[in-house]
Amino acid sequence: MTADELTVAGRRFRTRADYEAALRDQKKIERIKAETDLDNPKQIYELLKDLQSGSYRFETIVGRDFDDEIYEKAEALKKQGITPENAAKNVKADKKKKEKASRQKERKSQKKESSVNLSDYDKDMQKQILIELRKQEKRRKLIVVLSSLVAVLCFGYFGVYYFFAARTSMDYEQLSDLKGSDALSETQEKNDFSLHKSSVKLPDILDEYKTLYSKNKKLIGWLKIDDTNIDYPVMQTENNEYYLDHNFNQEYDKNGSLFLDCDCNVYPRSTNMIIYGHHMKSGSMFGNLQQYAKESYGKKHSVIEFDTIYEKATYQVMYVFRSQVYNEDDVVFKYYQFIEANSEEEFNFYMKEMASMSLYDTGVTANFGDSLLTLSTCDSSQTDGRFVVVAKRIK
Repeated sequence: MTADELTVAGRRFRTRADYEAALRDQKKIERIKAETDLDNPKQIYELLKDLQSGSYRFETIVGRDFDDEIYEKAEALKKQGITPENAAKNVKADKKKKEKASRQKERKSQKKESSVNLSDYDKDMQKQILIELRKQEKRRKLIVVLSSLVAVLCFGYFGVYYFFAARTSMDYEQLSDLKGSDALSETQEKNDFSLHKSSVKLPDILDEYKTLYSKNKKLIGWLKIDDTNIDYPVMQTENNEYYLDHNFNQEYDKNGSLFLDCDCNVYPRSTNMIIYGHHMKSGSMFGNLQQYAKESYGKKHSVIEFDTIYEKATYQVMYVFRSQVYNEDDVVFKYYQFIEANSEEEFNFYMKEMASMSLYDTGVTANFGDSLLTLSTCDSSQTDGRFVVVAKRIK
């Protein structure tokens, strides 16, 4: 099969493995659509909540496209004044109309049946007609019973779902409350973080993060941008896969977590520290990062706070650009490979490349020896697209 044939839902994939993963996503989407009435506002909102909570797990951009489709349907409903709160009322109104129409149809049918005189038929035919009428009545009763059972099961399912959804939504608020708490700090005074082996003695963890670190030793810092929803712990593991779909509590979560590239060091500090996060339509994680495409937004939110577990730091936005994940043999600037600059010449080359890609001029520049912070998320405007914000440490 050629590369051009590795296409699913209008998306082309480079490898056979990615293609097969996309086929699995497409099959899952078809099943979801078969089970969901996408003309029903209530079911659209319920499906959106399922997608945002990670009840459905996709492997490729085909799944993310479907996620976006459902989100856009929900947004269109909101513009029509149909919210998650009143969607049920709209459904009930439609249901009443359908029931009324059904009753009218049934009355007409009964009237038609009543106009039939059994005496017009011979005895054998009369017997067959009565048997058929009894069968129809039994089927009707069976359908009513089954529908009632399905309704009970659905209410039970959504009751459990809403319980877990509410619990998840509280997690990060609780983590934020724990930041600065000394509730568990006495259990862990020294850092045993060992992702990058080094002969350099590591400093003590900041008191502010000792409790959180005691809960999960993959914590590497905290990212915050004032006047935005970005106020999250940052994780780091030996690969860049785990926290794509796991939260701070190491539970499966479609939202994933913000995480630092596994090749970056926070002590001694790498030249450029890259933090990844999903572009969630709900706005969580880096869902609103693309707001930086507007220069006015960039100026208003030019300061970024990123504390490592060892030290506090503040950064100022320098470059904002769109890029993509390239093939290994593509000879092109790959921002996600820029972690260490070993010479001034190399550093200046990276700065020149990013400046040429930037959507606007912030007036901020960097020199060899400065520390940088890069925030990266998905960008659906192109295949394997990425939206990137680069900032320079100012204190």
